[in-house]
Amino acid sequence: MGAANRERPGRPGDRAGRSGYSTSPTLVVVSEASRPDDAASDRAPASAGRRLAGNLARYTLGRLALVAVIAAVIWGVAYALDVDIPVVVALLFALIVAMPLSLVLFKKLRARVNEGIAAVDEKRRNDKANLRARMRGEEGR
Repeated sequence: MGAANRERPGRPGDRAGRSGYSTSPTLVVVSEASRPDDAASDRAPASAGRRLAGNLARYTLGRLALVAVIAAVIWGVAYALDVDIPVVVALLFALIVAMPLSLVLFKKLRARVNEGIAAVDEKRRNDKANLRARMRGEEGR
């Protein structure tokens, strides 16, 4: 039985005893989702992320609708006065007018978006701190 039957150290699928690696304890990674004590805390931030996405979508759509309405008003007034204004120019003026106006009209929605961003950021910071603590060997908070 020649060299063909010999085991090569380090091949994938080899058993620990024959692979040439030491049989020291292995590191087991436990994901947050599989820990029962963190199950409730994992669900709450996911809903915070969904709320943030919903509020951000509403805020963005509201601002786009505001630009469209203002552009239509500009274009309609120009048409009523028999003045030829290109649609692009009406959109640019509408964009300029809508920027500060949206700060006033969508104040509550913008505040909710900011709160959502803060909540998601806080969750991210806590997860990062917990991960660093586990990597140092400390118990999770």
